[in-house]
Amino acid sequence: MNKAQLVEAIADKMGGRQQAAEAVDHVLDAIVRAVVAGERVSVTGFGSFEKVDRPARYARNPQTGERVRVKKTSVPRFRAGQGFKDLVSGSKKLPRGGEVAVKKAPKGSLTGGTAIKKAAAKKATKAAAKKVTAKKTTAKKTTAAAKKTTAAAKKTTAKKTTAKKTTAAAKKTTAAAKKTTAKKAPAKKVTAKKAPAKKSTARKTTAKKTTARKAS
Repeated sequence: MNKAQLVEAIADKMGGRQQAAEAVDHVLDAIVRAVVAGERVSVTGFGSFEKVDRPARYARNPQTGERVRVKKTSVPRFRAGQGFKDLVSGSKKLPRGGEVAVKKAPKGSLTGGTAIKKAAAKKATKAAAKKVTAKKTTAKKTTAAAKKTTAAAKKTTAKKTTAKKTTAAAKKTTAAAKKTTAKKAPAKKVTAKKAPAKKSTARKTTAKKTTARKAS
């Protein structure tokens, strides 16, 4: 039985071929999407679909017998339920008439639905909480580093200000010393000028004494 035959088999019960085709498509799509996402879809009395990871291994090429390395992969797997197995083995008989072979699953027995969604939501919430915590820790570290940098900058500025004040004071002291030296310099010059006057007086006195001696 292929898909088209399956649709024809349930067309009368679904109200038409179009409705039956849509029902089959939606059921298969839901199963495939759940298995690809890593969820396990289980239908009581029928079986379960799940994703299985196969590790890398070596296999034999059936045509050449050559040993070939097979990469790690994931494959879908179907496990028949006990009710399905019992019907196939013949330990149970198929129901007659319009009764379905696979009975309706009890409420809450279908996996891959609400329970899995809740688990996924919890995981997502935990992951989000971890990200928020990591962001807060990073923000604290950044703030601490910024404070240290600001403190270091303030110390450097204070040192520069002190150095500027010291330099300014030194310049003022040097300027005052230069002014004092400049004021003292003219006094020495005046003294030097007065010295020749004393020599002239001494010469006049000597000349007077010589004249007096000659007169006597």
